[in-house]
Amino acid sequence: MWTGRGKTAIVGVGYSELTRHSEKPLGLLALNGCRAALDDAGLRPEQIDGLATFPEAPFLGAGHKDGEDIVSVEYILNHLPLAPDIRWYAQIETGMIASPIIEAVHALLAGACDYALVWRAMHNPRGRYGAWKSDRAAGDAQFIAPYGCTGIFQWHAMAWQRYMHLYGATREDLATFVTNSRRNANLNPHAYFYTTPMSREDYFAARKIAEPLCLFDCDIPVEGCVALILTTSERAQDLPNPPAYVAGYGQNTSRRRNLFHYSQDDYMECGGSLATKLWASSGLGPHDMSAAQLYDGFSPSAMYWLEAAGFCPQGQAHAFIQDGRIALEGELPVNTFGGSLSEGRLHGMGHIAEAVLQVTGRADKRQVPDASAACAIDGSPMLRGSGLVVTREP
Repeated sequence: MWTGRGKTAIVGVGYSELTRHSEKPLGLLALNGCRAALDDAGLRPEQIDGLATFPEAPFLGAGHKDGEDIVSVEYILNHLPLAPDIRWYAQIETGMIASPIIEAVHALLAGACDYALVWRAMHNPRGRYGAWKSDRAAGDAQFIAPYGCTGIFQWHAMAWQRYMHLYGATREDLATFVTNSRRNANLNPHAYFYTTPMSREDYFAARKIAEPLCLFDCDIPVEGCVALILTTSERAQDLPNPPAYVAGYGQNTSRRRNLFHYSQDDYMECGGSLATKLWASSGLGPHDMSAAQLYDGFSPSAMYWLEAAGFCPQGQAHAFIQDGRIALEGELPVNTFGGSLSEGRLHGMGHIAEAVLQVTGRADKRQVPDASAACAIDGSPMLRGSGLVVTREP
């Protein structure tokens, strides 16, 4: 078990508005999210002496213009009246969305800072992005681009086709997951689809993106920011919100071998590696979780995580999620805030924020009764991932 278990806590959660295309620059949205987190934690900006972010632009071809399509540590330093001398900061260029939170936890344990602000700002450019824009296909692309396989959604579609073939899953099974997420988002004021319900008929009527995935199997790109405040467990006792104690974490490096694209065949190996670290560090397991916030950049990813993390056996996720088992009132509530599919694409930061709100009893109409522990797992289990376990008690 990790020696740092329960010694740090997340004490503030802040959202900017989440919209498809904001008239405000990304930098302002990030500042709004950070200020909201400070207000939520009952702290002043000048008390923040630690900063961390994962600033990677979320789309191919981004210009990496600070304040426009990324928001760096330097940007926040120059636009918030923080402590005169920031004692610690980290700008994570590798890993996944939990990585800057993990770094902040380590800094707090080491005494490198007293209060850490962590944020993730996401830009959504107008028009299409990420499309193939070259008449040349170099390297690995020479084997797939000439055949029209150039998008990540196609990789996920092929992997899910394989899953369906092996285990007998159907589109009806995914409809259960997607509509459950939308139902939860309809209880989440931050969600992009807060006021837009979805029926199973709506799901089946949506246009196909890559067989068998449709539009609603893909996350909804949004523009906005989510921010968190972390501190030590001792300092957390003096703040207005109940703490969400960081009980454990895990993160994977990239795969050991090169593949052209995601492969369904190794999701148990890659995802299981992450889950083993997560459960070992926290001293908890899948059956201890009151809720699971599982990455859903594409709906099948959450199915793989259910299996790789040990919530159900391999090949059974599509059956496991039926009959209300993953609903708010079910045995294992999943993506209680709507997930990336219905709250918005935040690379997993929304999943972590929701885990915090659940174990601190602040999830309002979507609150899981007596939630004592929750996990938030991001990334695809077919490539890499990272995750946190947060608890109500230290």
